[in-house]
Amino acid sequence: MGLGTAPSRTRLLALAHRLLGSPDEAARAVSQTRRPPVAPTASPASATAPTPAPVADLARACLELLRARESRRPVSQDPWDRSWPESRRAPGDLDPLDVLTPSERVVFVLHDEFTVPYEEIAPIVERTPAATRRLGTRARRRLEGTEKMPEPDPARQRTAVAAFRSAARGGDLAALHALLDPDVVLRSDTGAPPPAHGARAVAHALADRARTALPALVDGVAGLVRAAPDGTPRTVYAFTVLDDRITAVDALADPAHLSRLRLTPETEPAR
Repeated sequence: MGLGTAPSRTRLLALAHRLLGSPDEAARAVSQTRRPPVAPTASPASATAPTPAPVADLARACLELLRARESRRPVSQDPWDRSWPESRRAPGDLDPLDVLTPSERVVFVLHDEFTVPYEEIAPIVERTPAATRRLGTRARRRLEGTEKMPEPDPARQRTAVAAFRSAARGGDLAALHALLDPDVVLRSDTGAPPPAHGARAVAHALADRARTALPALVDGVAGLVRAAPDGTPRTVYAFTVLDDRITAVDALADPAHLSRLRLTPETEPAR
C-alpha cells in the first residue's frame, strides 16, 4: 500500500489500530485525518493543489499520539530494556509492539505489515531513507529478541555531545532539538532532572543544565558533568548516540551511582 493510494476506511482503521493498539483511538485518528474531497466551487488553483495522502496523514497522526502517550508515562521507556512493558503495564494489557519506540513501531507496521516503501516512510519519521531502513531492521530484531545495545562509537559520540553543549551554551534550542532523536528519552535517578521523552521535552529539560556542564569522559565515553564549586560531581550526563543523533541521556545524581562511575575531566578546546 503506497502513500499515494486512496485506501478504504476499513483499511485505514486496520492501519491505525495496528499502530495504536486501541480501536477507539484508531477510530478517532482516522476521523481526524480523513479529508473531504475538494468542493466543486473551489478555485482551479486549489482544485489542483496536492492533497496529503491519507495514509501518510494517518501515520503522522498516530506517531504523534504514540509520542504523546510515551511522554505521559511516569517512567520513560528504555528502548533497550525488554522487560519494560511487563514491568510498567497492567497484566493482560501487553502488546508485543510495545517493545518498540514510536518511530520503530510506525516503520515496522508501515513497511513489514502494510508494504509501504522505506522511501515513503522516511519523511513521516523525520529520517533519511537509509536511517529509516535501519529503524526497520532494529524493530524486527527487537521483536525477535535478538537486538543488542550497540557498541558506542567514541568519535561520533564526542562530536554529538560537544555540539549539544555548544548549542546549550549559545541558548540555541533549535540546534539542541536537531541533535536529538525524535524519540529520545531522558532517564534519571533520584536528585536528577525528571524523566522526559521526545526531542522538544528533552531539549527544554537539559538546555540550562548543559549550559553550565563541563565535558568529561564517563566510563570512557563522552559525557557532561555538573560539579559543585569544590569540583565534586553533582550530576553526570551519559549519552547514547545512534546515526549521529542522541537517542538517550542518562542523568545520574545519586551519590551511590556516581561513586561507581569512572569520570575523567576533558580539557576544553582553546578559544
